[in-house]
Amino acid sequence: MEKIIEEEKQGTAVLLEHNAKNTRKLYIESFGCQMNFSDSEIVASILAKEGFNTTNNMEEADLVLVNTCSIRDKAEQTVRKRLEKYNRVKNKKNPNMKVGVLGCMAERLKSKFLEEEKIVDMVVGPDAYKDLPNLVAEIDEGREAVNVLLSKDETYGDIAPVRLNSNGVTAFVSITRGCDNMCTFCVVPFTRGRERSRDPHSILEEVNDLWNKGFKEITLLGQNVDSYLWYGGGLKKDFKKASKMAKATAVDFAQLLHKVANAHPHLRVRFSTSNPQDISDDVLHAIAAHRNICNYIHLPVQSGSNRILKEMNRLHTREEYMRLIDRVHAIIPECAVSQDMITGFPTETEEDHLDTLSLMEYVKYDYGFMFAYSERPGTMAARKLEDDVPEDTKSRRLSEIIAVQRRTGYERAQYFVGKTVECLIEKESKKSDQHWAGRNTQNYVAIFDKENYKVGEYVMVEITDCTSATLIGKAIGYSDMEGPLTYKTI
Repeated sequence: MEKIIEEEKQGTAVLLEHNAKNTRKLYIESFGCQMNFSDSEIVASILAKEGFNTTNNMEEADLVLVNTCSIRDKAEQTVRKRLEKYNRVKNKKNPNMKVGVLGCMAERLKSKFLEEEKIVDMVVGPDAYKDLPNLVAEIDEGREAVNVLLSKDETYGDIAPVRLNSNGVTAFVSITRGCDNMCTFCVVPFTRGRERSRDPHSILEEVNDLWNKGFKEITLLGQNVDSYLWYGGGLKKDFKKASKMAKATAVDFAQLLHKVANAHPHLRVRFSTSNPQDISDDVLHAIAAHRNICNYIHLPVQSGSNRILKEMNRLHTREEYMRLIDRVHAIIPECAVSQDMITGFPTETEEDHLDTLSLMEYVKYDYGFMFAYSERPGTMAARKLEDDVPEDTKSRRLSEIIAVQRRTGYERAQYFVGKTVECLIEKESKKSDQHWAGRNTQNYVAIFDKENYKVGEYVMVEITDCTSATLIGKAIGYSDMEGPLTYKTI
């Protein structure tokens, strides 16, 4: 659950620049978190070298791939409906089409997809994308193909991702894979394996390449970025076995932040996702030390009840989390914080729910990602705990959590009214072709008149109004990240 699910991006089909030398057509859709969308860029890069051009017309595709998510039942059911759609097209219009499943559903449902339901030709786990050329060759010969082996060292650090559906301004840079935190509700350790980190040199090379291509903001991405630890390769859990030299020259997340921020001072840096027990004061001080590291932390808590946190195997208490929030605001006074919250976890009582509401009142989150618990097969919670909270109780509690978040989010957004903030223009506003949408360092979207400004420019915006999620204002000039004018930024 510790991954941001951006609903408006679900099911996005990718379309890349046409390569005249490529003769086959690939249709690929992505569901789930930012990591899945990042992985789709890796897949597209690998298959482009195998003769595939992308298409946004599924009916003409030689190969249809869906990059899947198992984190919520809704996402899994959506993927199943898409697979049914692919097969209707295959049976009625394009009998030569091949269908493949990528990502987190692959390992858990490989037998069901391939042998029982016979709805796919290929199943590929998140650590096996380099094997795609061989797997495609197998299905071309009429055989089913599967590779869901998890790796101890695969980070795809040597693959230059093709940027899919890019606005040319913001990009993801994957720095870790896998997760060692065995939260009882989460499938990630089983679908993506143990934690390992990517060589910082390859990260910096990718960042340099993005800067040279005109990108203005990157997000360092991982299931738990604060656990980043490069000591020459290998699993995070094996660091204790490393040589003295490897330990002495190891790079942790705070050090990586310094390296990336120093490499390009006019490139904004974000990261996701953090874990409360792993984020260190060194990381907070790194954010405070660099103007181009954004003042925003996604810090999932999942519950405000110590009893439920223990049932979830979260390695922090309510009190420890609150002290961490206090440190965040002491070290980074204007830092925005967002949350993930699960309501209706097995055995959750009304008292547990009230603990969550009171924690939210204490923190006053800027925004959040809130879900009713849905049992995920293969997790410890599914094996050991009965999903015993009635659905109507889950819905009512979720509504109460959302109501608190909307109120505190509006209170937090009001702070910016009357202030001038630095925004990076990302795209045209959804509601008006006369306005730009950009984000400030706290990750709030600001809407303002286009005037003569362009996508990818840093501008200063005077905020005149807000909703609980959006700032409204007027651009008054360029930021000194972009041009000669200098303002104190918020």
